[in-house]
Amino acid sequence: MSTVYSDLAGKHVFITGGGSGIGADTVRAFAAQNAKVSFVDVAEAPSQAIAAELGANVAYAKCDLRDIAALKAAMQSLRAKFGPVQVLVNNAANDERHKFLDVTPDYFDDRVAVNLKPAYFAAQAAIPDMQAAGGGAIVNLGSVSWMSGSADLSAYATLKSAAYGLTRVLAREFGPDNIRVNCVIPGWIMTQRQIEKWLTPDGEREIMERQCLKRKLQPPEIAKTVLFLASDAASAITCQQLIVDGGWV
Repeated sequence: MSTVYSDLAGKHVFITGGGSGIGADTVRAFAAQNAKVSFVDVAEAPSQAIAAELGANVAYAKCDLRDIAALKAAMQSLRAKFGPVQVLVNNAANDERHKFLDVTPDYFDDRVAVNLKPAYFAAQAAIPDMQAAGGGAIVNLGSVSWMSGSADLSAYATLKSAAYGLTRVLAREFGPDNIRVNCVIPGWIMTQRQIEKWLTPDGEREIMERQCLKRKLQPPEIAKTVLFLASDAASAITCQQLIVDGGWV
């Protein structure tokens, strides 16, 4: 039986990158709690399919998160539909592999534009809503890659470590407004993208060797953690990172 967080019902939850993977399962998880869920994603067809699947309390707006003006405009249009944002989930990211010595300044700036900048400015747009409401919750998605020192992910891991830094400073600055800010640190989660692009027999062996739990981790396991941190069940939890990696690090 799934846990019911009755306090989430009717709240406007805004999620970045909700069209696939962990984001899509997070959209579904909040919708199952009877929240009003809005999300943005650059991939139009799968995102529209999710919104149609879940009904009137779920809304999608196409957005390339590298365009901060477009992100803020999308948030404004979705706010007009569902009201002020009370929960923000900064999920969107792209973990393309790259060799450290091949990274150029332009490539690095593009990785910042995808993996860090949207979280910063989505929070900037949502926090005034939460202040006016007397509180709210932000959940940032990080990555275990910076803890484990993953090869070929230097830019991604560096920027994902910043997700926890952002979490800490926002929690401290806006705690007096009753806004809680936490960071979920996923391990190697078996999204369709991971399976198609990165999972190899060697990778499967590494999972079995390094994880304490000898199985593949699934996207709903991250979504359930995000739900908990967004809910009143975590009412005294802020400024924290919660590692969900099956015991990898």
